[in-house]
Amino acid sequence: MNFHNIHTHGLVRIACAAPKLKVADPAFNVAQTLTMLRQADARGASLALFPELGISAYAIDDLLQQNALLDAVLSALSTLVEESHSLATMAIVGAPLRIDGRLFNCAVAILRGRILAVTPKTYLPNYREFYERRQFASGERAAVSEITLCGQRVPFGSDLILKASDIADFAIHMEICEDVWTPVPPSSFAALAGATVLLNLSASNVTIGKSDWRHALCKAHSGRCIAAYAYSAAGPGESTTDLAWDGQAMIYESGALLAEAERFSADPQLLVADIDLERLAMDRIRQNTFGDNADALRDRLAFRTVSFEAKPDLASDLGLERAVERFPFVPNDDARLNELCFEAYNIQSHGLRKRMESARVEKIVIGVSGGLDSTQALLVAAHTFDALGLQRQNILAYTLPAFATSAGTKANAWRLMEALGVTAREIDMTPACRQMLVDIGHPFARGEPVYDITFENVQAGARTSVLFRLANQNNGLVLGTGDLSELALGWCTYGVGDHMSHYNVNGSVSKTLIQHLIRWVAQSQRFGADASAAMLDILATEISPELVPGDSAGGPSQRTEDFVGPYALQDFNLFYITRFGFRPSKVAFLSHHAWGDAGRGGWPPNIEAGKQVAYDLATIKRWLTVFVKRFFETSQFKRSAVPNGPKVSSGGSLSPRGDWRAPSDSSPAAWLKDLDAIP
Repeated sequence: MNFHNIHTHGLVRIACAAPKLKVADPAFNVAQTLTMLRQADARGASLALFPELGISAYAIDDLLQQNALLDAVLSALSTLVEESHSLATMAIVGAPLRIDGRLFNCAVAILRGRILAVTPKTYLPNYREFYERRQFASGERAAVSEITLCGQRVPFGSDLILKASDIADFAIHMEICEDVWTPVPPSSFAALAGATVLLNLSASNVTIGKSDWRHALCKAHSGRCIAAYAYSAAGPGESTTDLAWDGQAMIYESGALLAEAERFSADPQLLVADIDLERLAMDRIRQNTFGDNADALRDRLAFRTVSFEAKPDLASDLGLERAVERFPFVPNDDARLNELCFEAYNIQSHGLRKRMESARVEKIVIGVSGGLDSTQALLVAAHTFDALGLQRQNILAYTLPAFATSAGTKANAWRLMEALGVTAREIDMTPACRQMLVDIGHPFARGEPVYDITFENVQAGARTSVLFRLANQNNGLVLGTGDLSELALGWCTYGVGDHMSHYNVNGSVSKTLIQHLIRWVAQSQRFGADASAAMLDILATEISPELVPGDSAGGPSQRTEDFVGPYALQDFNLFYITRFGFRPSKVAFLSHHAWGDAGRGGWPPNIEAGKQVAYDLATIKRWLTVFVKRFFETSQFKRSAVPNGPKVSSGGSLSPRGDWRAPSDSSPAAWLKDLDAIP
């Protein structure tokens, strides 16, 4: 298997076409279909979807009952079947077919000279501009389950699922236009019966506002069915008499838009997108109500399976026809990011508000380091106290310098605390830490420059200890500051350290998202210009635990990302491993497409040009290995005992009471072995 090939990682490529058609000209239309089918084949697509009645054209009314036209359709289909012998791409085309003394609006699946199946349209609209019952019979009235077409015996019916024998979870169901507009589309049952790729051959005409409805239908249906949903559409060539068409083809997967055609284009439109079949299958397993729904409706799920060999190209690097965001916790779009930040702040704030009300306290105690996490927690606290109508002076904020605290971070901590109007204090932790080092006989107490884990954790533990005692003294709660990324990597001091608090508002917020949340507040100047200026300086500060004395120039001797890797990469790894259960090798494949070229794809707003970097596959593998070892081998025991905190994003909690429940002492062997598949 080729690491760089999409099929190695459970993806399959599909195409969706809006061809140029002529009304009632099957010979012309099949020629256009073949041209686009060959284009899809050249791009490595396993199937290509074409519009409803695309061989005859849709808008031909009573011409559908003319034998000359219907004979021409059969001739065109025969041409398509013959020409398909040399192509690896399955064609899904629409055609009117005479069957058992009736006329049906059909979807026809053709692969390498074989007609795999024919599915008739179930629901025929007879309202507004559609009067299909004048010409067609409903598929529900079909009395046969097999027909002869182009000299082949072919399965016929709406109860057909095409299943690949050589691509896992590649199971296809076809429905036609109006079928998806009904309260319970036929594809709903097909999805419950195992279909993962749902196809809609459509010729829906265009009216003002209709495109939004199409998007809403496809988005919701693909999300509900945990499936890919491809929707073809007739293009402007269909426009005739009283109606017009816009060629709005689209491909969705689990509610996410992967590709969309240009509407009203004078040129044919061919969409190509890679569907993640493995993700769909894993999500169906994880979402147990999907299976429960299938059990409840088992009497309606008697589908016939048509097996076929897809024979995908397994050797070539086909690229990836799918957008992979570099920051899965942070949207690229400014409007979406603004909405996400608004929601995240309010989730964090409402969680803290409820805990304070339940505990009957009106004060919190927080350690403020001048770093990202404590800044975000302090901003949430200020927002919460404003909402509760409490004075911000009830926020007891302490900067707790020790051996390695830099002047810059301490100054930023003071600037922020003063700008927010909280009760700000400083307690020098150096004497307490030194005394403990003396008590335990640590070499540093004798003047030796030994900066080991004991030296570091004495500082972290002393800070947490004093915060809890301050909370006792003031009848308050200790507000935690550690974030999701640190918890995933075990980058926290267990127990009496930054691991513990009474309540942690950042526990399910990634490091990459925290940076955007702070910037969002800074730009709004919600807390005033001075606070915003302090926040921007904090954002520009090197991420460091500041537990080992710095260099002679005053810079930090510890740069967190030198130890645990770039948080941008580690948050990417965290998202795909915990949210979808992907193998490390697949995560590396996706990461390489997201991060391999700094000029490809969008960046979230306000990412400085200097931080718009690329990572090669060797670097991705190096830090993914660090993630796998830290996440699966050394730090689960820390995640098994974490404070309460609000879940902010779907799949974004490592609480043992929430999204991630795992034994503290499991073997990481399976994940470590899979790393070997990465070149």
